[in-house]
Amino acid sequence: RIPLSRPGTPLDFTSTGVGVSPVLSPRTAEVFRALAPNDVQLFPVQVEGQTEPYFLLVATRTVRCVDEMASEEVQLWKPENGQPEKVGQYLAIAGLRIDKTRVADERVFRPWGWRPALIVDGELKSALEQTGIVGGQFVEV
Repeated sequence: RIPLSRPGTPLDFTSTGVGVSPVLSPRTAEVFRALAPNDVQLFPVQVEGQTEPYFLLVATRTVRCVDEMASEEVQLWKPENGQPEKVGQYLAIAGLRIDKTRVADERVFRPWGWRPALIVDGELKSALEQTGIVGGQFVEV
């Protein structure tokens, strides 16, 4: 059971929080199931206030592909940030860009070290747009 609540029309694609797994309507889940079965897991969930089942999407692939030079700004955790276990990992990324040469056959993935981003390939993006989904946004990276 997921306590998502927002006024207005239910979204086809929303998130349980920044960088957390997306919640999909049945028609959106079907697009992911059909076009990226090796890259995602879909778990049925009940969204409070909705009668139809929704699905929690988990991206099963991670690709080490952040292009630090092409991204607008990349900040790494430093010793002075007070979390030694995170030193050298990404603290923040603005204007994310990926090195597409590092992406193999993944259709949906998260960049290694940067959980907030969920990357989909162009064919999946087109299919989602053709279904007329409400919610979510696409930004070329």
